[in-house]
Amino acid sequence: MKRFGSLRGNKKPKDQSRSTQRRQSEPHGLFASSVSSSPSTPTQVTKQHPFPLESYKQEPERLESRIYASSSPPDTGQRFCLAFQSPVRLPLASPTHHAPLRTAALAAAPGPAEAGMLEKLEFQEEAEDSESGVYMRFMRSHKCYDIVPTSSKLVVFDTTLQVKKAFFALVANGVRAAPLWESKKQSFVGMLTITDFINILHRYYKSPMVQIYELEEHKIETWRELYLQETFKPLVNISPDASLFDAVYSLIKNKIHRLPVIDPISGNALYILTHKRILKFLQLFMSDMPKPAFMKQNLDELGIGTYHNIAFIHPNTPIIKALNIFVERRISALPVVDESGKVVDIYSKFDVINLAAEKTYNNLDITVTQALQHRSQYFEGVVKCSKLETLETIVDRIVRAEVHRLVVVNEADSIVGIISLSDILQALILTPAGAKQKETETE
Repeated sequence: MKRFGSLRGNKKPKDQSRSTQRRQSEPHGLFASSVSSSPSTPTQVTKQHPFPLESYKQEPERLESRIYASSSPPDTGQRFCLAFQSPVRLPLASPTHHAPLRTAALAAAPGPAEAGMLEKLEFQEEAEDSESGVYMRFMRSHKCYDIVPTSSKLVVFDTTLQVKKAFFALVANGVRAAPLWESKKQSFVGMLTITDFINILHRYYKSPMVQIYELEEHKIETWRELYLQETFKPLVNISPDASLFDAVYSLIKNKIHRLPVIDPISGNALYILTHKRILKFLQLFMSDMPKPAFMKQNLDELGIGTYHNIAFIHPNTPIIKALNIFVERRISALPVVDESGKVVDIYSKFDVINLAAEKTYNNLDITVTQALQHRSQYFEGVVKCSKLETLETIVDRIVRAEVHRLVVVNEADSIVGIISLSDILQALILTPAGAKQKETETE
C-alpha cells in the first residue's frame, strides 16, 4: 500500500447484504480476531436501553442510509480489510460487561490516562438510569465504525514530504488534516493540520520582501523536530471498535478537533472523526429518543458557551495579527466586528488555507477583508444565536448550517459570546454523565 503523499480512498464493502449480515452476527472484520468489545448488533443494543429504537432494530442499514447521504464523493481506492477464517461470536453484553470491555478496547490505543478512564467509568454508571443521560447511552451503544462513511477521502503524508507540497495537497483534495506516517517506525506519528500552517507563518514571517524559507524547503519531519522539540507525544487515536462516547470523551479531554480511527490489527487509518460529524450523527436520531428536559432550557440557564474575554478583529486588521491571535489564544475563529460593534463576518483557521491556495502567504500585511475576498466556498454570512434560545434550537441550527460555532449576539447584533461544537457535545453527552466542565475553551 502506497502511503507517501498518496490519496487513499476508503470504502465499505459494496455487497450491502453481506455487510449487513456480518455486522449483525459478528464484530467487524477489521479487528474481530483480537480486540474484545461489546457486540454491535442492533438487536443487542436495543435490549439494553429504554428509549425506542424500533425502526433501527428492524432496518439495520437505516443508520448508514441516514448518515451517508451527506458523505463525500466516492474515491478509487479500496479499504484494506482483514479476512478471518472463523467468525467469533461474543456473549450478549450486559451492564456488568461494559466497563471492563470498554477499558480493554481503549487500552489498545493512546488516550487519556488510566485515572481518567476510571473517573469516566464512574460517572457513566451514575448517569446510567437518569433521563438526562439518554444521549450518553445512545453514544455508548454505537461504535466509531458505525459513523465511518461508506465512501470517504483520506490523505496520508509521509514525514519526508516537503511542508509546502503537503499544504498544497490539503488544498487540492479539499481536506483540513492528514495523518502523518513515519517509515522508520512504520506507524502513524501525528497529524498535519491547518494549525501547523498557521504556526509556520506565525513563527517565520518577516515581511512581504522576505521569502519564508522554512515553508518552501523544510520537510514535515524537520518542522516537527523544530516545533515539538522534546515534547513529542503519541498520536491520540481510537479503535473502530470503541464507542462514540469514548470518541467524544477523547476529543474533549485531549482538546483536539480531529481523532483518527486506526485499526489496531493492520495499523491502517480508516477515517478522521470530528465534532461536526459526531453531532450530526446524534442529531439524526434525536427524534427516536426521549427528549431530556435540558433541551428546552436556553443557553443563559444552562451556561453553555464562552462569554468572557472574547477575541475579535476588525475588517482592517492585518492577517498576520489575526494569525498571532490564533496562536496566542489557541482559538479557531475570530468574529469580525465593525466600528459600531456589529458582527459583520468571521475569520476562521480554515480561511487561512486560502493563502496557500492563492499562493499569497508571502504577504500577510493585507487586511482581513482583502483576504476574505478569496474564499473558496460561498459564504452565507455569520451564523448567530441568542442566549435566550433553547439548546434544541441551537443544535438544529449548527447542524443544518454545517459550521463549527455560533456567534452569540444581543439585540443590537453586538457580540456576546461564542458557542462551539465541543461546548454542545460536552453539554449533551459528557455533562449529563457527570463529566467535569472544560477548563479552557479551545475551539
